[in-house]
Amino acid sequence: MIILIITVCIVISIVFSFLIYMLREARLNIILTKDIDVKTLPKEFDGFSIYFISDVHRRRISDDMLPQTLSPDIVIIGGDLTEEGVPFSRVRENVQKLRRFNVPILFVWGNHDLYVDRYSFEQILIDNGVKLLNNSVYTYKKAGLFLNLIGVCDSTNELDRLDEALEETLPGTRVLISHNPNIVEKIKVEDHIPLVISGHTHGGQIRVFGWGIREKAGVWTKPFGTLIISAGYGTTSYPLRLGAPPDALFIRLHPSDIQH
Repeated sequence: MIILIITVCIVISIVFSFLIYMLREARLNIILTKDIDVKTLPKEFDGFSIYFISDVHRRRISDDMLPQTLSPDIVIIGGDLTEEGVPFSRVRENVQKLRRFNVPILFVWGNHDLYVDRYSFEQILIDNGVKLLNNSVYTYKKAGLFLNLIGVCDSTNELDRLDEALEETLPGTRVLISHNPNIVEKIKVEDHIPLVISGHTHGGQIRVFGWGIREKAGVWTKPFGTLIISAGYGTTSYPLRLGAPPDALFIRLHPSDIQH
């Protein structure tokens, strides 16, 4: 009986320690820098930088995620900035923190963003100068050249219309922002989209021996070009992570024919 009690206590202790570890991992503040070669990117845009944060969900963005050493050219919120039950005051606080970079902020819709009061949510974004990309394009101009940042609505709910967004682009490089990386299934080589940036998967959120139920975060080579998947900043369902730490991305673009 004593041995059984000791064994049970040990098991409970191990499980509790494991849960604490996963809880702490979920609260990490990590910014990953990615240098990405982009075909067709003019040399004038060499070093163009994007601060990409997605899947914030219930988290409060920490000041540690906003270092003064980072100077992005643009901030992109990759969807799931909120979810049901999150007070709008927290959404407003998170957006206002991102404004500290003092650069344009873009937003694409995630599946969870669609389940809250849309009017109130949109108003917070608009009041804080955020540009909503809903199957539309934000064009960044430099030295007379154009970088098309294309944002599609959430493809999880099949609200994406890449065809409509592409019609708005100007001559120049195209970068596609989609909350769900499954948008790549709809990209054709002739769309001339050399880079896609997404989130949604949380990197699997819980990965055991490298295995998870959703795509792993990282940089992937595809027939059209490059796919970047962020692990996201928050969590959903449960505030735990394992083997898939949260992140925001600092992405620097480079022409593929220039060494860096």
